[in-house]
Amino acid sequence: MTIGFAHAELIAVLVAVTGGEPRVMTIRSGDALPSGPFEMGHRTLQSGLREWVQEQTGHPVGYLEQLYTFADRDRNNEILGGRTISISYLGLVHEQATPGGGRPGWQGWYGYFPWEDWRTGRPAVLDHLVDCLMAWAERDPSRREDRIRRANFAFGLGDASWNEDLVLQRYELLYEAGVVNESGCAAENNPGRAMFADHRRILATGIARLRAKIKYRPVVFELMPVSFTLLQLQRSVEALAGLTLHKQNFRRLIEQQELVEETGETTSETGGRPAKLFRYRHAVLEERALAGSKLPISRN
Repeated sequence: MTIGFAHAELIAVLVAVTGGEPRVMTIRSGDALPSGPFEMGHRTLQSGLREWVQEQTGHPVGYLEQLYTFADRDRNNEILGGRTISISYLGLVHEQATPGGGRPGWQGWYGYFPWEDWRTGRPAVLDHLVDCLMAWAERDPSRREDRIRRANFAFGLGDASWNEDLVLQRYELLYEAGVVNESGCAAENNPGRAMFADHRRILATGIARLRAKIKYRPVVFELMPVSFTLLQLQRSVEALAGLTLHKQNFRRLIEQQELVEETGETTSETGGRPAKLFRYRHAVLEERALAGSKLPISRN
């Protein structure tokens, strides 16, 4: 819908965890997120988004929350003399086949942000990014110290430590420095996979929101099967956070908060001795509504 010179676009960040890897639903063969204009026939913003997701991907959507609204005049402005208002939503789903008409498909989100995955140690791509940021800082002596300070804070350099929640800040800094394709970097030098318009920025926002939220709300269980092992639960949290967790601390906190209960069944899928299967205690939604539920997000 265009009101004056404003065009409202609905965009979905649909996340799943499959085989211990975080995945995002895309269209255009991985180049964009499911999206479409907010039209007069849409009853609400959310219902309009669900219609576009259904049409483009054919994938069911359960849990959905509004993520952020972007309306920067110098970003994703495809209307001559106007601007695009991007209204984004975060959805948590279980990965299924996608028969929709928008060339849909699931993609690993670290393909777009390879510097965000620390599960096997410091990502090699960070060396290149740091070199680019330092060169950017040196290009403007009057802003050199401020740029270095911002780079240190965002990427955990110098005396700073890595903060997994700063996904958006890191991407925005790379954008400002001209390191990513979306802000003019040559395609062959682009770190990670580029996306259409501002969609990688919106994906970064969704990752940041989810990483922060799994620490105080049990939303990770929206991504789990009905029954699971504690190791599968830990691997899912690690996948989302991009970090490895201390096994004993993780299990101790899960037990202390009574987030799960045994099903009475076991599985041998791990290849070792049978592991107990658990399920999420849905009553915890009411019990933790005020207090919140904390998950231990810290490296081994």
